[in-house]
Amino acid sequence: MNSQRRSLKLFVSVALAAVVCLVAAVARKWRTVATFDNINPAQPSQTSAPGEGASAALRVRSLSLRGSQFRDAGRYREAEPLFDEALALAEAAFGNDSLEVAAVLNHLGMLGKYDGRFDMAETAYRRALLIVEKTAGLDHPLGASLYHNLGGLEHARGRYAQGEPLARRSVEIRERALGPDHVDVAADIAALAALLDGQGKYDESEPLYRRALVIFEREYGPEHYEIAVNLNNLAALKQAQGQAEEAEQLYRRALAMKEKLLGADHPDVAMTLNNLAVLLKKQGEYEAAAALYQRALAIFEAALGAEHPKVVTCRTNYAGLALKLK
Repeated sequence: MNSQRRSLKLFVSVALAAVVCLVAAVARKWRTVATFDNINPAQPSQTSAPGEGASAALRVRSLSLRGSQFRDAGRYREAEPLFDEALALAEAAFGNDSLEVAAVLNHLGMLGKYDGRFDMAETAYRRALLIVEKTAGLDHPLGASLYHNLGGLEHARGRYAQGEPLARRSVEIRERALGPDHVDVAADIAALAALLDGQGKYDESEPLYRRALVIFEREYGPEHYEIAVNLNNLAALKQAQGQAEEAEQLYRRALAMKEKLLGADHPDVAMTLNNLAVLLKKQGEYEAAAALYQRALAIFEAALGAEHPKVVTCRTNYAGLALKLK
């Protein structure tokens, strides 16, 4: 699975006994599910002359790659013009209903989700899915990726039950094509686990997280972004089950891995900082939690701006804790 599949997931807690989007009072926590963003490059269409098509395809892929690099670095404002240019070029060179267009729309959908523009993301994903259905059939790998990403969008919206059948469809398509132990199947399994987790179906979600981790560790070794993401998610599940000690260990492993792989100031690092702060606050470790919130908030504000939902939530969390420190 491509390590570009990164996403920032929002989980809003409401009670410690029912985690995954659950927080007492103002405590809110995010879960990062990188595997909720699948990228599948389209094969060049034959709607233009061979030489022109190859040249246009290379330009579309180059623009998409550069956009993806900015997106994955949390530089969303710089990514969007590149994807817009790639989309316009793909439409002109290959037609509005080409797989090249669907692939760029998938990128735009991911960007919209990361940047908190969920309606934009859904419009892009749904248009891409219609194109794939019309041109290649929904068993195409890009179809599986779009179901995966639509499930992730529902997860980001907190609509876990609506996302579950979408994630299950991606697992079915990919498992049928690649077998049960493929790394791309593991990505789909982990994404499904997060949606089940969000519904409080912990007995079903935990084995899926652990199955995905085994595959990722076998494929990538002990340190990889996908491993860090699933450690973070498993930590949140353990927190929901009241197993605070194991949850803290898992969060700290995920945090160290993300800092090493992404850099200390990446928004995805801030996600795990926020999650760990929620846990420490619940344990009464207010000073330690405050330091984590401060760091997370600084990262989020630099990457996302002052009004992004994730910034607002982290700021609210920190403000609630600051009252306890007075």
